[in-house]
Amino acid sequence: MKRKACAEVGIKSFDVDLLEQVSEAELISKVHELNANPDVHGILVQLPLPKHVNEEKVLGEISIEKDVDGFHPLNIGKLAMKGREPLFQLCTAKGCLELLTRSGISIKRKKVVVVGRSNMVGLPVSLLLLKADVTVTVVHSRTPDPETLVREADIVIAAAGQAMMIKGSWTKPGPAVIDVGTNAVDDPSKKSGYRLVGDVDFQEACKVAGWITTVPGGVGPMTVAMLLKNTLDIWCKACDRALRPYLQTKYPAPSDLSCMALPQNIVLRVWQCHCPCNPNACILFLLENLKHTDAFHLLSNTAGF
Repeated sequence: MKRKACAEVGIKSFDVDLLEQVSEAELISKVHELNANPDVHGILVQLPLPKHVNEEKVLGEISIEKDVDGFHPLNIGKLAMKGREPLFQLCTAKGCLELLTRSGISIKRKKVVVVGRSNMVGLPVSLLLLKADVTVTVVHSRTPDPETLVREADIVIAAAGQAMMIKGSWTKPGPAVIDVGTNAVDDPSKKSGYRLVGDVDFQEACKVAGWITTVPGGVGPMTVAMLLKNTLDIWCKACDRALRPYLQTKYPAPSDLSCMALPQNIVLRVWQCHCPCNPNACILFLLENLKHTDAFHLLSNTAGF
């Protein structure tokens, strides 16, 4: 899905495939090579890693400026601190908030329950919500009476990794339900022998919820879209660093920008203009054509079910 989405918007992507038996040292060496490559703007280590590899150590070796997935310890640390902003936010957590925003669902003064506390989703999405001044309750495996807490929520974000754990009876009428879970359950009617379901019992919950995501087809494509946006943001910062000297002089930017390896579907338009705030020539960038609307699968209004 990631490779296809990159191709659709003109972002070049490639894989570095390593054997499961790869040593930790060799994997870190590959990360260092990518860190040093100026043509690589974003690095993603596909998780989970083999048990003999220290995941925390590998993620910490990724250059924070290329941490397109947002898992670098400094990014996570800044996300947890008041008044600090990470360079990049974790894609799935960021995608959950984007789903709400693009569906016109305000989170202000809302009660949000996050079911799950994983490093990949539950914890970071809770931190993002706190930064947005939302009242957040985290439900996890040691929480007594989770059903009562979920029923009080205006917004439910399910990321527990338990198939169809949240029943329709768990929610009050009308909440927005974002189902992050992807679980395989046996289904003899399928050629594969299984089907994918979320952490929410969709057939029950869609009769009660005001808005709900499907599995598959909801959070997954939005996560990929946020990955593309983080990649674009990294590239923009690289462009800014490359052209910053021209912003500080009276000389125009070079007309040949091919050295910046522009994605083919992104148009970089450069103008010189003069404005009172800056007597020198300034450069205005317009990034266009990154219209991956198809990559966004928004929350479905349950009125349609």
